[in-house]
Amino acid sequence: MKTGRNIEELGKELLRQRQIRKDFVADTRCIDIDTDEYGTSTMHLALNDDVMDFKLDDLAHSQIAGRLQIPFKYYNRMRMTNPALLDTNINNWFKKTPEKRMVRTLDNRVRAFLSDRYRRLDNLELATTVLPIIQQMKGAQVISCEVTDTHMYLKVINKRLKTELAVNDIVQAGFVISNSEVGLGSLKVEPLVYRLVCKNGLIVKDYTQKKYHVGRQIENDDTAYEIYSDETLKADDKAFFMKVEDTVRTAIDETKFNLTVEKLMAAKGQTTGSDPIKTVELLADKYILNKNEEAGILRHFIMANDNSAFGLINAVTKASQDIDDYNRATELERLGGEILADTVPCILLDTKRSVMKDITPPQNKLAVDGAAY
Repeated sequence: MKTGRNIEELGKELLRQRQIRKDFVADTRCIDIDTDEYGTSTMHLALNDDVMDFKLDDLAHSQIAGRLQIPFKYYNRMRMTNPALLDTNINNWFKKTPEKRMVRTLDNRVRAFLSDRYRRLDNLELATTVLPIIQQMKGAQVISCEVTDTHMYLKVINKRLKTELAVNDIVQAGFVISNSEVGLGSLKVEPLVYRLVCKNGLIVKDYTQKKYHVGRQIENDDTAYEIYSDETLKADDKAFFMKVEDTVRTAIDETKFNLTVEKLMAAKGQTTGSDPIKTVELLADKYILNKNEEAGILRHFIMANDNSAFGLINAVTKASQDIDDYNRATELERLGGEILADTVPCILLDTKRSVMKDITPPQNKLAVDGAAY
């Protein structure tokens, strides 16, 4: 499993972000976009008698393009080759089809362009809620945590709930808590299986608990104004985080852990065929892996000399540790769970050639919540 910050570093970063972030609800007629010749865009936000300027992150660009129904490939083409045309498109539609949007900023950059119904389930409140619960769990330990531009992660194991897959091959139960403040998915609590021999983390697809960022529409007129953190502490938000506490308390379930272990044991008897190169090529094509990810999985698959579905799962989760980006590394841990979740062998050997059996496509874990748009 890829490691990130320690708990102290995570806490400091969450506090830093809380102190400098700014969130606004704005009528789009109060917004003007200006893009320079290098493709760098600035949002000018008219706030009462003042104008505040923020650079646009790539995610904010994609959310604006999606909201205005401008194909993102064409959007980026305008951005890089004809920025004036891009600005004309955005500003024209902002004025012609006005609506209220939530604009989330950090470090003087627009990090998200969301619905005014987007519910701010923020990382600091989440961490403050769940960390004391984790500390009360006997045997529980946060083994990896991180806050990225788009997500916060807490990965927890329980050393007291474990079993052997084979002699000296021990797995422990755990869970992953993840949240996005910028519209890239729900607040999730997902089961985790941690294999000690190789320090691989497998995020289990089954039994995931989700809480969506959908709230009440914020009352507002045709202006823009800043919204503050204390608004997230209303009674309904407190009640929401009490539900999160309950979810975390029951996140490690012995019965569900044993069912997952049984699936892992069964995967040892599921062959992927005799051609590991073809197997990984098909996997990469199905799950849209890049060349470096494909090469890393193939390397670990061949080195382990295990052509079973279990071997493929472990090659995927092992390769996650080689990836620099924490978000993407976590996605590969989820991909291991996607393969495990299939009720029939994920990879089957045809009589003439290796083929991947058609299974249900993976859910896009980075899909934007409904309220984001």
